[in-house]
Amino acid sequence: MLQRLFQLEQNRTTIGREMQAGLTTFAAMAYILAVNPAILANTGMDKAALVTVTALTAAVSTALMALLTNYPIALAPGMGINAFFTFTICGARGVPWTEALGMVFINGVIFLALSLTGVRERIIAAIPHSLKIAVTCGIGLFIAFIGLKNGGVIVANPATFVSHGDFTSGPVWLTLLGIVLTAVLIARRVAGAIVIGIGVITVLGLFVRAGQAGMVTQLPGHFVALPASPAPVALKLTFGFLTHTNAIFLALPLILTLLLVDMFDNIGTLIGVTKRAGFLRPDGTLPRAGRALVADSIATILSALGGTSTVVSYIESASGVEAGGRTGLTTLTTAGLMLLALFLTPVILAVPAAATAPALVIVGVFMMQSIVEIDMKDFTTAVPAVLTVLGIPLMFSIAEGIGLGLIAASLLALALGESKKMTALGYGIAAMFFLQFFKIWPFR
Repeated sequence: MLQRLFQLEQNRTTIGREMQAGLTTFAAMAYILAVNPAILANTGMDKAALVTVTALTAAVSTALMALLTNYPIALAPGMGINAFFTFTICGARGVPWTEALGMVFINGVIFLALSLTGVRERIIAAIPHSLKIAVTCGIGLFIAFIGLKNGGVIVANPATFVSHGDFTSGPVWLTLLGIVLTAVLIARRVAGAIVIGIGVITVLGLFVRAGQAGMVTQLPGHFVALPASPAPVALKLTFGFLTHTNAIFLALPLILTLLLVDMFDNIGTLIGVTKRAGFLRPDGTLPRAGRALVADSIATILSALGGTSTVVSYIESASGVEAGGRTGLTTLTTAGLMLLALFLTPVILAVPAAATAPALVIVGVFMMQSIVEIDMKDFTTAVPAVLTVLGIPLMFSIAEGIGLGLIAASLLALALGESKKMTALGYGIAAMFFLQFFKIWPFR
């Protein structure tokens, strides 16, 4: 049955190899089970329920991708989008997390409609390629900044805005040790390096003091237990922002940002992983690309219903491909392991910020590596790109960073008589951000 369903012989692979690759993918992305709840809990959501929801949405979405496309691509709540959900939508904008989930749902419905109609290509084409790369890099810096902040390496300073923390404190030096350890493991190509780093720092935290609060890591009462109920966050999405015109238009930039990041993230991962697996055609097209994007968009809807930020395709799937994974059986194995991990919820909840902070920094470094793809020698390309990369972390908002870059790209194109560098849709999106930045936006 597995041979027929996943076409193992045609893809020149075996059940054993696919399951081993699935384990490799799980080891590479299992950190999300601890990191995603740690980030989203800042909104007031129940952390134990978030562990369950993170695993469930990852497992169901990954299984959906496997069955619809037969590609070895796993999904889980996205890094970067969870930070945008927490620190921009709920934090800076003051939107209740239930309303934020409603925005994620609307984003998923729009993404699904665009995937079914083919309009998604026009939206993707509206953003210059260099800005797409810059958004990825900016999100990487944003995530790394949050990691350093959570670990106490960076703290607020009234004179210089930010400064270094107390490097003699237990949590800070554990965070720094975790960054170095994880970086060394990755450089040595150790499978599951991020998870190993989290585990080592969590164990060391049992013997390191965190001031008056006791040890950095609090030993759980038990290590194995039934999964926590998802009820505190599942099906809690609300749509108050749809009740009057002003609220709808205030929510539009946030939903648009969710949509853009969702599409760029999924398409970039899809191309990157399938290219490594040898599925990408010579002309750059991808078989079953439509199915993959439909699976991604359904996953977004499921994430909102489940009670977490947007679920996206994970670039860590490439580790499973490197281990020989070529079909959906790889990621179906990953999905099964996600469900088994639910029974370790007490251990996941015991993971301290000092252990998850290095993971955020390392993921940020991975995302920043794309910056070499931007042609910095072209000044008209460099200006919008740098403004985007700096704007996202410094303004603590992915949306405003994207807006800043789009406005700069549009103004430069018009001023230099190169208006065709941007599409009409690109100018329209830039104009929306411009009106909002300069408080000309008619809705308050």
